[in-house]
Amino acid sequence: MSKLSRINMLQSFAEQEPENPFNWYALALEFQDSEPDKASILYHKLLGEHKGYLPTYYHAAAFFSENGSIDLAKKTYEDGIALALEKNENNTLRELKNSYQNFLFENDMED
Repeated sequence: MSKLSRINMLQSFAEQEPENPFNWYALALEFQDSEPDKASILYHKLLGEHKGYLPTYYHAAAFFSENGSIDLAKKTYEDGIALALEKNENNTLRELKNSYQNFLFENDMED
């Protein structure tokens, strides 16, 4: 399946089921490299409208960091860590904490 047909399919799913965060999340991942402005809009949508969708935080924080939004990346990591703690999702918590520590090191910040 081509990237364009995947995007079309995911957009169709998102229109049919706008309350399902996975559809928006999958679209954001598809757009990350090719259309970062669209990915950013989708990550903001997810973080605003689907705060409880934990998979968003890791990828959104990394995306914001790679695109120079350091403060937003830091907040996204911190919010994701808090949510993972709240939901008792230990594997996700470990991944977020490790990524956050690397982010802090790379950006010469302290926890």
